[in-house]
Amino acid sequence: MKKLFLSTIALYVSLLQAFSQTAPAEATTYQYKPLSLEEVNLTSSYYTQNGNHSAVTGGIGNEKVLDFSNGFDLKFTGWDGFSRKHTVTAGLGIDYHSSASSAWVSETGASKKGGTRIYPSLNWTMEDLKKGTTVGAGLYYSSEYNYHSFGLNAEYAKKNKKNGELSDKVNIFLDRVTMIYPTELAADYLPTTVVNTGASGSSSDGGSGLPKSGRYTFSNSLTYAQVINKRLQASLSVDLVGQGGYLGLPFHRVYFSNTLDRVEALPSERFKLPVGARLNYFIGDNIILRGYYRYYMDDWGISAHTASLEVPVKITPFFSVAPFFRYYTQTQGKYFAPYMQHKLTDEYYTSNYAYSAFSSNYFGVNLRIAPPNGLFKSKLSALEIRYGHYTQTTDLLSDVLSVDLKFK
Repeated sequence: MKKLFLSTIALYVSLLQAFSQTAPAEATTYQYKPLSLEEVNLTSSYYTQNGNHSAVTGGIGNEKVLDFSNGFDLKFTGWDGFSRKHTVTAGLGIDYHSSASSAWVSETGASKKGGTRIYPSLNWTMEDLKKGTTVGAGLYYSSEYNYHSFGLNAEYAKKNKKNGELSDKVNIFLDRVTMIYPTELAADYLPTTVVNTGASGSSSDGGSGLPKSGRYTFSNSLTYAQVINKRLQASLSVDLVGQGGYLGLPFHRVYFSNTLDRVEALPSERFKLPVGARLNYFIGDNIILRGYYRYYMDDWGISAHTASLEVPVKITPFFSVAPFFRYYTQTQGKYFAPYMQHKLTDEYYTSNYAYSAFSSNYFGVNLRIAPPNGLFKSKLSALEIRYGHYTQTTDLLSDVLSVDLKFK
């Protein structure tokens, strides 16, 4: 693991050095133009799943979930006096979900019918056409009844004269998890008096009296994209992801071989390393092959492979159909065991099937309509409808239907 980590750092440094002295690209001179609304995007999706390995009930039980989400974002663009293009995107998403297993979380503190998640975001980028660089920053917040997350990101991209671009993006997420324990275990885990424990990352939840526990996620994503010729484009990406703090969920039960149940226990640190590659090949003017492969590994014993292919086909100049397929497979994590198969001597334990060995298939189709004068001669410039069906070897099934409207 250490050798692989050092090799990845070396790759980051060498790529950054290669671009540090790149000559700037030529650019057209633009006059000052204040920020103005350029685009409005509205997205709605409906998701449903079913299975029989709920982590809330120790790896058994109904996994039925319904989720209805709505989101919109406003995109503003403008130019300053130095030929730099500024883009500001403000977004807001609202999800409502219900779960068959939520009634087994706790008699207090958790919704038995469903929950609502709200997640606003704000992003800014500045593209310098003379230097061929782009810088950006963003803010993100997500809130639901037991989980609050605050995120920051910063990015930098540099183009060269050979139609290549190197980009680096850093993300930091700081989360607070309300410690809602299963009813039968609350007395074992909740202290009689909840106090702010400072350095431990746990504190009182004020009104509910439940403690909160913190976690963080740090990621650095390095991507190099290259236009090879007029038909072929490729990119390579490497991510370094580190997590720390409370990385489980307090209402995930684990049943041991003697039927004793406890709350899942996981290490307080985790390192992830995904490496991915994309290839886009244009077959004539009407067909594109979009291929993707990713290898993933972490220090919890999971390794995984992802391969996908999407084939957009332009039926008319304004209408396209894009079937897609994705295959995924992973090994079992070293802290996972099914229902009643953990031993009391285990230091860490979970029966969440997200850490089990499984394979999955995801396939569907995306339809896109984008006439030059807008749909119905309005400001609705594009309409996309996407449907996908997901199957997993753990018997998990899901379907998702989404609709995206773009106004200009």
